[in-house]
Amino acid sequence: MGLHSRRPVRVPMLTPVHRRWRQQWAGSGSDGVRNCCGVRGHCLLSSVSDLEKAITTSSAPDTQTHTHLALREYKSHLSTTSNSQTPNSTMAKTKELSKDTRNKIVDLHQAGKTESAIGKQLGVKKSTVGAIIRKWKTYKTTDNLPRSGAPRKISPRGVKMITRTVSKNPRTTRGDLVNDLQRAGTKVTKATISNTLRRQGLKSCSARRVPLLKPVHVRARLKFAREHLDDPEEDWENVIWSDETKIELFGKNSTCRVWRRKNAELHPKNTIPTVKHGGGNIMLWGCFSAKGPGRLIRVKERMNGAMYREILSKNLLPSARALKMKRGWVFQHDNDPKHTARATKEWLRKKHFKVPEWPSQSPDLNPIENLWRELKIRVAQRQPQNITALEEICMEEWAKLPATAVFWAA
Repeated sequence: MGLHSRRPVRVPMLTPVHRRWRQQWAGSGSDGVRNCCGVRGHCLLSSVSDLEKAITTSSAPDTQTHTHLALREYKSHLSTTSNSQTPNSTMAKTKELSKDTRNKIVDLHQAGKTESAIGKQLGVKKSTVGAIIRKWKTYKTTDNLPRSGAPRKISPRGVKMITRTVSKNPRTTRGDLVNDLQRAGTKVTKATISNTLRRQGLKSCSARRVPLLKPVHVRARLKFAREHLDDPEEDWENVIWSDETKIELFGKNSTCRVWRRKNAELHPKNTIPTVKHGGGNIMLWGCFSAKGPGRLIRVKERMNGAMYREILSKNLLPSARALKMKRGWVFQHDNDPKHTARATKEWLRKKHFKVPEWPSQSPDLNPIENLWRELKIRVAQRQPQNITALEEICMEEWAKLPATAVFWAA
C-alpha cells in the first residue's frame, strides 16, 4: 500500500494570512508563481521541473532560499494526489490455517469424509482442504515445510551477534550493526537490520525519561513498597492524590506518529504546527481519588510555599467533600520543597490532614501521572491555538474524565 508509520514533520504554524500568500504564490495560477520568483517571460510553468528551473535560474538569490520549502510542499501535494488516485490492485494474503484445523482436516479425511464435506464443516475452501490432504499423504505431516525463496542475508550466527550487541547496549545504532557485520564479511542494509531484530522481538523505541535514582532513593522506594505491599485496596481508595504538571501549547505534548506515503511529509495532515519556544505553556495543580477527579486549577504565577498553601486551603477540602471521602482520608503530595516547607507542614498539622511519608524521586508511584497523560492526549487532539483556549480545553477535558479507577493501571 506504500504507507509507513512516521513521526509527523514539525513545520512553522501558518495563519490565514500566510496561507493566502502561499496559495497566491504556488496555487493554480502559474503567473503568480512566476512573478513571485522574479521570472520574466510569457511561457507557463506547466510542471514541477519547470518550476525548479525557474527558481534556480532566478536572478534573486533570496527568492531561491525562501521558495524551496514551498516547492517541496507543491511536490508533496502532487505526490499525494497521484497516489490517492492510483487504484490498489494488490490482493490481501489469506490467513494461514492453524495447526489444529489442519489436523482436523486429516482426521476427517481418514474418517471417510469427502473434501467438500470437510470444507463445509470447517468453513475452509475445498482447494485448501485438498492441498492439506495431499501434503499429508506425501510428507506424513501437516506442519509448514521450508518454503522456497532467497536465503537470509544474515546467518544465524550473525543474528545472535547483533541480538547480543543490542541487548548489552540498547543504544547501538543500525549503522553500528551494519559496520560490525561488514567487518565480518556480510553486507546488509539498515532495513535488513531492523527486520532481523524485529523477528527477534526487538523494536526501536524512544527511551523513556525517568528520574535519576541514587542508592538512597532506591532504598527508600524499596522500603515504601515493602511497608505497603499488603495494604488492602480500601486503604488506597481513601487517598487523595495530588500533583502539578505543565502543559505546552505546541510541543512534546503533541508528539504522535502518522501513516503516510513517501514524499508526503509536508501534507497538512502529516505535520505538527510549531511556534518559537513552544508557544507558551500553563502550569496546573489537580487532585483525584479512586472515586474520580477533584479540582483542577491553573497556577498563573511562580509557585512558592505561601501560594501552595493557599491552593490547598481553597481546593483540597472542597475536593474531598465533592468526592465524598471517608473519615480519616489521606492526602498525598511529593517531596517538592514547597510541600515539605516547615510552614506547610505546620499548616497541614493544624488542619489535621494525614500525609504519608513519600520516597523522593518517585513520580511513577503516584497514579495521577496516568491522569495527566490522559488529559494531555485529549487536549492535544483538540489542537488549541492560544493559551486562553489551552486553559479552557484543559478544564473541559478534566471535567469529562470518567470517575473510574482506570488510571490506577500504569
